[in-house]
Amino acid sequence: MTMYTSLKYIKGVGPKKELLLKNELKITNIEKLLNYYPYKYIDRTTFQSIKEAKQSEKIVQCKGYITQIRSEGSGTKERLTAYFTDGDSFIDLTFFTGAKYLKKSLKIKEPYILFGKTKKFGSSMSIVHPELTLQKDQSTLGSLYPQYHTTEKMKKEGMTSKSLAQIITNALILIQKDDVENLPEWILKYRDLATKKDSLIGIHTPKNYDELNRAIYRIKFEELFMNQLKVIYLKIEREQKYKGNVFTTVGDKFNYFYQYNIPFELTGAQKRVIREIRNNMKTGTQMNRLIQGDVGSGKTMVAFMSALIAIDNQFQACIMAPTEILASQHLESILEMNQGLNLNVKLLTGSTKVAERRQIHQELEDGTLDLLIGTHALIEDKVKFQKLGLVIIDEQHRFGVAQRAKLWNKGVVPPHILVMTATPIPRTLAMTLYGDLDVSVIDELPPGRKPIITKHYFDSKREKINEFIQNELNKNRQVYYVFPLIEESEKLDFKNLEKGYEQVAEDFPDYSISVVHGKLKSQEKEAEMIRFKNHETSIMVATTVIEVGVNVPNASIMIIESAERFGLSQLHQLRGRVGRGADQAYCLLITGDKISKVSKARMQTMVDHSDGFKISEVDLELRGPGDIEGIQQSGDIQGLNLSDLSKDSNILTDVRNIIFKIAEKDPKLTNPANNKLLKMLINTNISLFNWSDIS
Repeated sequence: MTMYTSLKYIKGVGPKKELLLKNELKITNIEKLLNYYPYKYIDRTTFQSIKEAKQSEKIVQCKGYITQIRSEGSGTKERLTAYFTDGDSFIDLTFFTGAKYLKKSLKIKEPYILFGKTKKFGSSMSIVHPELTLQKDQSTLGSLYPQYHTTEKMKKEGMTSKSLAQIITNALILIQKDDVENLPEWILKYRDLATKKDSLIGIHTPKNYDELNRAIYRIKFEELFMNQLKVIYLKIEREQKYKGNVFTTVGDKFNYFYQYNIPFELTGAQKRVIREIRNNMKTGTQMNRLIQGDVGSGKTMVAFMSALIAIDNQFQACIMAPTEILASQHLESILEMNQGLNLNVKLLTGSTKVAERRQIHQELEDGTLDLLIGTHALIEDKVKFQKLGLVIIDEQHRFGVAQRAKLWNKGVVPPHILVMTATPIPRTLAMTLYGDLDVSVIDELPPGRKPIITKHYFDSKREKINEFIQNELNKNRQVYYVFPLIEESEKLDFKNLEKGYEQVAEDFPDYSISVVHGKLKSQEKEAEMIRFKNHETSIMVATTVIEVGVNVPNASIMIIESAERFGLSQLHQLRGRVGRGADQAYCLLITGDKISKVSKARMQTMVDHSDGFKISEVDLELRGPGDIEGIQQSGDIQGLNLSDLSKDSNILTDVRNIIFKIAEKDPKLTNPANNKLLKMLINTNISLFNWSDIS
């Protein structure tokens, strides 16, 4: 037997149950079955009186004895009722099947342990098909009783949590003589870990909490270890496989910019990240670095200074953004920074005119274009660089892997890669999702920026909200209104943009309004944005299209309608659209009067915190890793069933340290003690290894 053995070899699994497990839970072999963990445990060490048990429908455990057994019906329709007492109260035990066997096996007046779920039938409470164990045999009971999630279809077919537990117990018996261990023996000893077999027994049939906790720790350790082993060795493979251009010079343009053009002192975090990038680009290994920085932390400044290093070394650079609005914003910022540098900087998007496009192509190929900023238009085959040295990708999660790879292939030697995101990602999540990248964090905001004051209002306080907005408009400030929906929806009782516009126009009749949403053409969006930016309009009513790429220093209020419809990351991004000028800025979160506990927690988090990384940690706790905004993935992170990235950072850090030590001492995993790890990496097609390496 192996862990990949079919379910049909397990006692109690016929063709029907095998198909049911496959279709309902995607369980197709023993490994997947044993990796289907209980969601909770019932403590078999505690007992209730029957009087307590009859108070509500719940799983209970009582001591007592049967006083009488009554039979109704006959044959397959025979039903048994046993009257059970603890000497003080009675409860009915009902059995719809197995009457013939039960009449022989159940004993009157013998002390039993009763275990089951109480059910209400009319005015009386009973337990259907309870588990009965003679008290003299109670040593055979586990202390903790596992509970498994099952679907409605499974229940209809008779596969309950209890029957699934029995199938899993039978599978554990089946693999007793097999080698199911994935971790080397030395790691088990080094960290005093339970064996794989003991951990599977300990999580499915624990005798006590110590055994359960030891099993859980071991399983989490292995999940995170295997995840990080692949991530780290992929990084090592890439570093060995892809050599990078060597940027030895920090030249005239960089130095001129640093001395004369920086409008304010760089933060310590910006200086640190520029040093990290500089050190990467002079090693001869291709850089792959992720920059995380909160809204307004100065990522564009860092990106531009990195581009200057490439240009000073006679290379070209490009910046790719997900939208025309954001690309245009980058161009505007960089042109301001270009004073005295005389860089040739151009913008290439889907809207670029044919003649201008031809000129861009020509200047790229003859090397006179230093820095190209654009959208996905940059990855078109016609776009050819003479000497591309650095690719900067903004909001990189919005581009697919294939799209990014097209850009990387535009250099003879792969260019250095710098990817940026304004979506703060928790450290543990960054290590699992982007562990093959070097990660830099800009965790300081430039000096002088006032924190945005955030308030949560219920919709019923509309009069107070409008009064507040009117006061800001009276000061000649501008206001954003963001709505979650464009069209009316019968199912969702939320304000939509069309109705919202009408309401805003009615509430503030003396002010002009811009409207921006996803159904507008790019040129129309751009025109509305420019009107707002030039203060031709005082209010912008929009959907989340304004989440990135809008910089209007005079806008001091962000109103987010139906804020309960947004995730924390999105709320934080939207809030970052204001507070870019010298005036105090505000973000007002408007929700319905009745919202869920999770929504309340989100609103309170926004009110209490301005640090995007703190907010992302709360987001991880509330939503789970597979659902964090800005991270496009289906389901949870591959291979992590039990691990919780919001709680298991200590284990994650430990396994990474161990793997880095292995990579340092045994980079090719030639030591026989690491054979299990070598086999695992060979199966993941990491080209550093092949089957002939196995000793």
